[in-house]
Amino acid sequence: MKHFFQFLFIGLAFVSFGQKKSFDLKESVLKQRALSPVRLNNFQWVPDTDQYTVCSADWKSMEVSSVSSEKSSELVSLAQINEKLGTSFPHLAFATWISKDVLEVSDGGSVYALYNVATKTGSVQKVQDGGENVHFHAASKRLAYTIDNNLYVDGRAVTKNKDKNIVSGQTYARSEFGISEGIFWSNSGALLAFYQKDESAVHDYPLLDINQTPGAVRFIKYPMAGQASEKPKVGIYNLKSKKTVFISPRSGADAYLTNVSFTPSEKYLLVAEVNRDQNHMWLYLYDLKGNLVRTLWEEQNDKWVEPEHPAFFPSNTSDNFIWISEKNGFNNLYYVDINGQIMKTVTANKFVIKDILEANEDGSKIYFSATGANPCNTLVYEVDLQGNQRLLTNAEGTHRFALAPKGAYYYDGYSSVEVANKEYVMTLNGKMAKLLQDSPDKLAEYNIGSTEIGNIKGKDGSALYYRMIKPADFDPTKKYPVLVYVYGGPHAQMVTNSWLAGANLWMHWLANQGYIVFTLDNRGSGERGFAFESQIHRQLGTVEMEDQLTGVDFLKSLPYIDGQRMAVHGWSFGGFMTTSLMLRQAGVFNVGVAGGPVTDWKFYEIMYGERYMDRPEQNPEGYQANSLLNHTKNLKGKLLLIHGTVDDVVVMQHNEALLKSFIENGVQADYFVYPMHPHNVSGKDRAHLMEKVLLYILEYNK
Repeated sequence: MKHFFQFLFIGLAFVSFGQKKSFDLKESVLKQRALSPVRLNNFQWVPDTDQYTVCSADWKSMEVSSVSSEKSSELVSLAQINEKLGTSFPHLAFATWISKDVLEVSDGGSVYALYNVATKTGSVQKVQDGGENVHFHAASKRLAYTIDNNLYVDGRAVTKNKDKNIVSGQTYARSEFGISEGIFWSNSGALLAFYQKDESAVHDYPLLDINQTPGAVRFIKYPMAGQASEKPKVGIYNLKSKKTVFISPRSGADAYLTNVSFTPSEKYLLVAEVNRDQNHMWLYLYDLKGNLVRTLWEEQNDKWVEPEHPAFFPSNTSDNFIWISEKNGFNNLYYVDINGQIMKTVTANKFVIKDILEANEDGSKIYFSATGANPCNTLVYEVDLQGNQRLLTNAEGTHRFALAPKGAYYYDGYSSVEVANKEYVMTLNGKMAKLLQDSPDKLAEYNIGSTEIGNIKGKDGSALYYRMIKPADFDPTKKYPVLVYVYGGPHAQMVTNSWLAGANLWMHWLANQGYIVFTLDNRGSGERGFAFESQIHRQLGTVEMEDQLTGVDFLKSLPYIDGQRMAVHGWSFGGFMTTSLMLRQAGVFNVGVAGGPVTDWKFYEIMYGERYMDRPEQNPEGYQANSLLNHTKNLKGKLLLIHGTVDDVVVMQHNEALLKSFIENGVQADYFVYPMHPHNVSGKDRAHLMEKVLLYILEYNK
């Protein structure tokens, strides 16, 4: 039934339990980063050389070395840059090479500089007060940013909308479809594309700010499933003529315009449009006047089509591009000419390609990250435009990659369940040119138990990967209670072949209190391909619970598991899963703690909710069956619900509607809020949160 591909005891070898350090619960939360393996800071190749730079441990200087050199030397210091430029940058974390002598340096939001390390001269640009969403174009030394709802370039207003419902230069569609920004420069900086969204019809959702006296209401735009949505456009601003043209959706005013990119020639703009039902996608080519030139790609699927990557141009001298499509069941690469013809199916893998990393200098080879056969890995592959593919990173694990100028070497940094962190310079024929770092496991001196990754067979025959954490003093003759930590939602993968297998240190703290901590990636979770991930369509929660119960059955088959003492905890989609298991599979778990849970998908946002559930009027049975408001009478055991009071992702209406249903059914549940925290509780308050969660589990899982 099960197959283990990795097994590791962390920090136990030949040392007795009592001789090692322990960390308390607060430390397990707040010291996760401090106890993580050391990595090189900001490794970068210096353009047009075989040299590379890294930042010092305190981020105050940049050191340079080469592949053939055994030593490094200081190239430039933060103090030197600040003195020469009259700036006050706090660190070099955002320093990026623009050319072999020029660094772009910023504070990450308001001040941007170019510094020549050879001449020790440079230039500085500052964002206007109130400026956000900053995009600096180093070649043209231009700054684009937003102030309130308008877009600016170098202090000049590109848009002048007094109506606050018309928003330019910001993300839209609540950052779905791979959208992470709203401003897009052309290669030369002569053109700027940007999102503009009309939110006039979108509901103003109230959030209470208790930091004022009296409290004040802050409104956010929150489009719920089935209701009015944003109406997007894409603007093209010509910096020479100072004129803007707009592109509107062709399949409906509330369709989605995604994955925007200029061609290298700067003659065209590519935009991937998805209809509101999210089952039809067109990749359109527009000229700079906003006119449609042609359709380059089209896909339909009766479940969903979800483009998440813009066109990738391997060469700056050609408008031909690589398109990532899931049309054959897995993300694969297709070489497309600007006339819309597929020149080559570059890859035909039966595993997930995660992202294109870069191309070599002449654009003949593409480097991409992918899982390979083991979905818990992140490996790096090379493929040429004729489809000849090879694996570069032979060590299983989670890899980071950077190709050297001229393509003679590459940087490879990785971790796995067995390796804390290793970093190399490798030749492209697979030989190690230089060991950069072999980090010790900082947890080796701590009392910390074993982490095991394996898989079990799901009801549909697919492999379901799990992570199991055992106590440092694990005794197979004893019976242990279990915490199932769950997420289970789309695009997420909890179990990875990386340091600690993707776990948090608080899980090891709980294990050392005498627990088994178990996590399983069910159907619907990420990095497994369309067939595995799309079984959740129109019924979020149903097959996911089925797989989690398969995990429970597996646990109960183990001789050291106390099947009568099981708890479950998760946040966001994991909060939805936790509450679903407590209400729709009542009695399996004694106790659950659900943070920021979706409780009824009609309260959730359009872009995500309608992709997986369709609109409420299109799928009333699915919404009804998976609404937790209809199952509160079933609760057995103890359930703690938690929410941040200014959560703008899963709004508090979810938990409060659930509480109302509990009250109406005469059922007791517990509730705790984190005032003025959004969807995630962060900072020092996170230690308070995990104490609340874990002490509740320890108290009631009896």
